[in-house]
Amino acid sequence: MDSSSKAAGETFRSAFPDREYPKISYGTSFPEACRKHVDSTFKASRVYIISSASLAKNTQTLVSLQLALGSKVVGTRVGMKPHSQWSDILRIVKEARDVQADLLVTLGAGSLTDGAKVVALALANDASTFDDLATLPPDSPTRRQHVAAPTIPIISIPTSLSGGEYSDFAGGTNDHTHRKHSFSRPNKGPALVILDAALTTTTPASIWLSTGIRAVDHCVEALCSLQGKSEADKTAEKGLGLLVPGLLRCKQDPLDTEARHLCQLGVIDAMAAIGHGVPMGASHAIGHQLGPLGVGHGETSCILLPAVCKYNADRKANVERQRGVADILWRYPEVQDVLTTRGLRQEESQLSDVLDAIIRELGMPRSLKDVGVGRDKIDQLAETSLHDRWVATNPVPLKEKRQVLELLEMVIE
Repeated sequence: MDSSSKAAGETFRSAFPDREYPKISYGTSFPEACRKHVDSTFKASRVYIISSASLAKNTQTLVSLQLALGSKVVGTRVGMKPHSQWSDILRIVKEARDVQADLLVTLGAGSLTDGAKVVALALANDASTFDDLATLPPDSPTRRQHVAAPTIPIISIPTSLSGGEYSDFAGGTNDHTHRKHSFSRPNKGPALVILDAALTTTTPASIWLSTGIRAVDHCVEALCSLQGKSEADKTAEKGLGLLVPGLLRCKQDPLDTEARHLCQLGVIDAMAAIGHGVPMGASHAIGHQLGPLGVGHGETSCILLPAVCKYNADRKANVERQRGVADILWRYPEVQDVLTTRGLRQEESQLSDVLDAIIRELGMPRSLKDVGVGRDKIDQLAETSLHDRWVATNPVPLKEKRQVLELLEMVIE
């Protein structure tokens, strides 16, 4: 990968100081940046694009990208079903193999990025059927002895704040069994992430803001963890300082591209905090189980994070760490304005109150009822949550179903 040239006005660097990849690019339009790096950095000649269906249908973004890349585009897939279904992945694998693609480009958010990672892994391992794919996840009973690392690079052009483009891990759902599998090493994430704040103005506000709170959740649970690390604390604190004021500004003015760019940079810090190996807590653990009930990851954080903080604080588990996070948030004028308007005072408010006020200001859901999850689902939700690895690393370890039920009662309606 030749990184010697960049577009005029572009910032081009590694996303993380301790990792060569992914590189990030910002400061120039996404079609120009993509064309430049396809030509000069990757020296690719056969590009396969995986585009968001809504972007393709409602905007000119896909057309702009195709025009910029010209004859180098050898295939385009529009849309993928949620949760990166294996049937979609295998169709793309066949098309990419048939056209001899030497670079994948994703345009959009969510499942596309995960899907592309699994496509690259499948191509490297000559996987073309469900049975073939089933030999690649590390938890598979039929895992093959040697799994080859992907060789085809990925350029990701994200339109949300979900952050999956900064991770090597990917999830994919077997349509036959409806089970979601994790694909990890030797899986690889994108080699390049192109950030274009203006492009993200096409993203629905609910997705932009809720995925932003998911990134906030990464930072807060890292800072509140009893297994915290100083390096993770630094990056999480920096991420909060970019994300929360940025999200509040985006809510006030959806066309504030400077605020959107700050949010994009904040996600990198949030993902860096997780990358330092600090375990998450109950907001992530229970949130994972809400996904199969049709609740987006961002929405799960909006609902659960304040309640988890209150649950832990009421049991005196991490009071000092929570106080520190609340004080960080009170530093920022945009946050102060919201909190004082909503009647909070710094010396009296708990972190749970601060987060609740911020999330309400953004207009995001605050209860399970808000996202259509009724009381009839609570028992099973509590049961499945106990199987998540992060219930045990919550500051108050959740070892019994009744504990999870207590927490869920706080967010039922």
